[in-house]
Amino acid sequence: MSSIAIQWRDRARVLRSMQRVIEADEAMAQAHALAPDDRLIAFLHAQSRYELGYPAANLFAQVCRLWPDNPDALRNQAMARAGEGDVGGAVDLLSAALGQDPQWLDGHRVLASLRWVAGDAQDFDASYAAAARAHPCAQGLWLGWFSAVAQHRDWPRACAILDEAERHLGQTKPLTEARLFIASESGNGAETARLLAATSAWDDPFIQIARIRAALRAGDPARALSIALPLAQVAPGSPLAGQAWPYVSTCWRLLDDPRRCWLDDDFVRSMDVGLGEGELDELGECLRALHIAQLPYPEQSVRGGTQTDRSVLLRHEPILQRVREALMAAVKDYVAALPAPDPAHPLLSRRRHDLRISGSWSVRLTGGGYNIPHSHPMGWISSAFYVSLPEEDAPAPAGHFHYGAPPPELGLDLAPYATIAPRRGHLVLFPSTLWHGTVPTTSGERLNIAFDIVPVQA
Repeated sequence: MSSIAIQWRDRARVLRSMQRVIEADEAMAQAHALAPDDRLIAFLHAQSRYELGYPAANLFAQVCRLWPDNPDALRNQAMARAGEGDVGGAVDLLSAALGQDPQWLDGHRVLASLRWVAGDAQDFDASYAAAARAHPCAQGLWLGWFSAVAQHRDWPRACAILDEAERHLGQTKPLTEARLFIASESGNGAETARLLAATSAWDDPFIQIARIRAALRAGDPARALSIALPLAQVAPGSPLAGQAWPYVSTCWRLLDDPRRCWLDDDFVRSMDVGLGEGELDELGECLRALHIAQLPYPEQSVRGGTQTDRSVLLRHEPILQRVREALMAAVKDYVAALPAPDPAHPLLSRRRHDLRISGSWSVRLTGGGYNIPHSHPMGWISSAFYVSLPEEDAPAPAGHFHYGAPPPELGLDLAPYATIAPRRGHLVLFPSTLWHGTVPTTSGERLNIAFDIVPVQA
């Protein structure tokens, strides 16, 4: 088969995949019309509308009337209301529900997140605080509250939550793990060493990653590698392996191990996906309408900007469907050009057909905004597609994509492998296991779409 035929075959597959999503939504709408009182059909219909980017708050409200004991329906109703611009209504809805069920952990999590992105940095966690103190033996509430605060690296406040929890619960294993997280990430070396010794018999993934990070901070990459490499090799393609491989890369760089070339090599590509200026302008207008938050979600890598909350490439807008087709065609080209399969390599060992987008989002950075170095443990191939850039060029490398440099909190003197200047209409593809981030911008708007690709499991 010729390369042109292969290209059109792959593009046809993308179109058929999107068409199946649309057809499934239409079928669900028909089923709902035929059985409007079937609560499961009503839920699936509302969820389909929500994921495709249509208004769905009223549909979820109907589900809640049919299925009042389904917390997922209530949570999604609140999220849909927020996505439609009614953040206050979403907050009120969740607050009322938590008044009835104060131990609903997912409700607290979503409420705290909505309050934060709406700009309430002072009292975003108020529902957690009230519920934990009203139910002091409910460890999940204390841990949820701790996590909500620790995401912001507010270590004194996070410590105070653990102090209060331990007065009621004692020193439980989850609370000890939380103490270790604070000690390690706040740079308290003595306390980290004490807690690592106390947990030496524990082998759960969180403790393993904490040991890796502590060893790197202590200047012992050989020790870190002895933990990270077995984790990476024991479950290829798993989220745990995805977490471990970036640390393996860092260790090999620090140890000047030639295997780093085998792991990271030259897998980063930048390419024009063939969209015209008018299409990019239309796409930019569509994406800006989705950036309604005032602050980024705390668990995300964005600083000085915002990130959307749903998969943008699954939405119904025609421009996003055209963009999805162009991006997936570029992904196919990237995968087709990869070196020969290698069963030991996190990128080269995976299946190379039946690919799907496992998540997609838009990031909008303004003056001084950037992405902190991070990786994508759940992905296989990751990306950045540039939709809009500042009109005036800033001195390089402001706003550039960089890769290879580990997170700065590890205290390591490792520069990025390279930086890539963003170009409007260009897509950067790279292994999901590669540390990557953005050099801070200086002014203007930097708008992109990012997504992860994974192969469908056989």
